[in-house]
Amino acid sequence: MHKRDGESEPYDRRKLLLSIQIACAKRPITPAEIDTLVEAIERELDHREEAEVTSEELGKMVMDRLRSRDHVAYVRFASVYRNFQDPEEFYRELRDLADREVQTEVRRHQRELPLQPHEETEPPDAG
Repeated sequence: MHKRDGESEPYDRRKLLLSIQIACAKRPITPAEIDTLVEAIERELDHREEAEVTSEELGKMVMDRLRSRDHVAYVRFASVYRNFQDPEEFYRELRDLADREVQTEVRRHQRELPLQPHEETEPPDAG
């Protein structure tokens, strides 16, 4: 695995697991769910053509999964992973997360509109 500083180190499952456990502390995510998340990431890594992964790619894999599972755990992980330097960066991330959540809810509740208005049919003559 290639780190941000250019150094290379072997993939360490325990290190990945610990970073996710810290982000998920006191959140409604079970240890089994965390193990499942790590296993899903490892399966994805196994199916890649490249033998090496960057820490950036690995962090993105974790964030993508945490974002859809628990927003607080996601923000905790992102704050360490992205190394926010000031409160504005942190605020922007929270705002983007809230915007994505709103968009997801809107899409979930929207109905498909017909492309053409339905033709009204006349009732048959009782004749």
